[in-house]
Amino acid sequence: ARHDTSDLERIFLWQGDSRILLAIIKYMEDKLNVGYDTGVAGVQVILLIEDNIRYYSSFLPMIYTEVIRHSQSLIAEGINVAHKILRMRARPKILLCTSFEEAWHYFSAYQEEVLGVISDIEFPQGGKLNPEAGVEFARQVKAAWPDIPVLLQSSRPESKALAEAVGADFLLKGSPTLLTDLRRFMIDNFSFGDLVFRLPDGTEVARAKDMKSLLDLLHTVPAESITYHAERNHFSRWLKARTEFHLAHHLRRRKTSDYETPEQRRQYLIAQIEAYRKEQTRESVSDFDPHTFDPQNSFARLGEGSLGGKARALAFVRHLLRDFGVVEEFPGVQITVPPSLVLATGIFDRFLEDNNLRDFAMQATGDQEIGERFVAARFPTDIERKLASYLELITYPLAVRSSSLLEDSQYQPLAGVYETYMLPNNHPDPKVRLQQLVRAIKRVYASTFLTYAKNYFKVTPYRLEEEKMAVIIQKVVGSQHGNRFYPHFAGVARSYNFYPASPLTAEDGIVAVALGLGRTVVNGELSQSFCPKYPQHLIHFSTVKDMLLNSQREFV
Repeated sequence: ARHDTSDLERIFLWQGDSRILLAIIKYMEDKLNVGYDTGVAGVQVILLIEDNIRYYSSFLPMIYTEVIRHSQSLIAEGINVAHKILRMRARPKILLCTSFEEAWHYFSAYQEEVLGVISDIEFPQGGKLNPEAGVEFARQVKAAWPDIPVLLQSSRPESKALAEAVGADFLLKGSPTLLTDLRRFMIDNFSFGDLVFRLPDGTEVARAKDMKSLLDLLHTVPAESITYHAERNHFSRWLKARTEFHLAHHLRRRKTSDYETPEQRRQYLIAQIEAYRKEQTRESVSDFDPHTFDPQNSFARLGEGSLGGKARALAFVRHLLRDFGVVEEFPGVQITVPPSLVLATGIFDRFLEDNNLRDFAMQATGDQEIGERFVAARFPTDIERKLASYLELITYPLAVRSSSLLEDSQYQPLAGVYETYMLPNNHPDPKVRLQQLVRAIKRVYASTFLTYAKNYFKVTPYRLEEEKMAVIIQKVVGSQHGNRFYPHFAGVARSYNFYPASPLTAEDGIVAVALGLGRTVVNGELSQSFCPKYPQHLIHFSTVKDMLLNSQREFV
């Protein structure tokens, strides 16, 4: 007698492969989460249509294994820990269907996110077994989205012609290499691997293994290869498989008629990928990687621990500039946080512990002695190697700035307590440049324990022993002027003006600017002050005498 299985979600067959247990769990997770994940993040979907328990119990473990392997291969390209976790969690969802109606329901709901279809040819449709249900399903899928890869399977060799007639690939279920062939189909058609550039005749010309190599190859591969892949949406499919959903959806909508020449399409692809990568670096604090670090845009971290108050604030400003569209408000004006590399507080802790400096620095009273001991101490070798890789990319002057845990806090900002060092970074010997950088970092570390800092902490509720120092290595914005380098002007803007004079109000804010570096303003020397709302209203320039008295006479 047959048992009543109506209360069971799905029946699986144990065939000696323990991976079936993981596949069952993942199958339920995907079914429950697909609506949210596709709607919020654009996660991709693979439809598996199979009503035979034995076959789908074999297919699912293999498919999940390949999907997870692919997701793990993408982790290394993540720009930070959060991005790596997102890449792992954004793997394609696999939806198992056993009837035409169930499969079409899922396809209709998630058709823009469907990465591909793997289907039997014979399965139920309209309540009864249809020997060509898979062929009809493939025909309707191709009519809606011609670029979606479809694989049809059957135990009958003659069904291959039916599959080819609707533009689908075909596998024979009785083949001794069925699972191997299915895996190969996924790698080749779902873009689980390198993007292989081919000419229209199938000749391979190059391989892109990641976004950087794709961008490099787009400059050199033949135009006919780019056209061949673009017309088949291979670029967008490869990007979707790598969880670059936003860029993939954008490129998928582009057609050949949108370009006057193949070279115009090449330049468009290059521009879009470059803009996307820059946007990624603007949005996140990435883990430093010399292969992905952009010297003109990146904000990266090195080491474990906190970024410190100042670096955290700068990262927050980057988010504000993006979220409020400030850059778009002023065309032709570049508003950005200068590219930076932050040495997190974990490196500071290692430096102190490796050289037994913590107790000495807390008890020492001589600033010169502290500075000399810190400069002479050994710097972590692995971090020094990474700094050498960083300097190979950098050709501009650098500011080595403090970013302690408490710095730039709301009520005790510690402004001016710690040191900043400017480096020209122009010595012809890279070893000398590295020595200068490491020496500056050590001196910033030492400034944590100098007399001024210790005295400052005595009048605050904080304890110096709880303080930790991160270091920001940041581009100095400016231009070359003879043998000097400085910006045309620098300054400080405040959102509140404590001393407004009509028609100014306190809420209009105040800006102080000076020629050269911002030290003139920070030190309270002569500078130009104005209200952004009334830039022509300059009280301290009311008369010729006032102009002579209040004008800046020198700069540093």
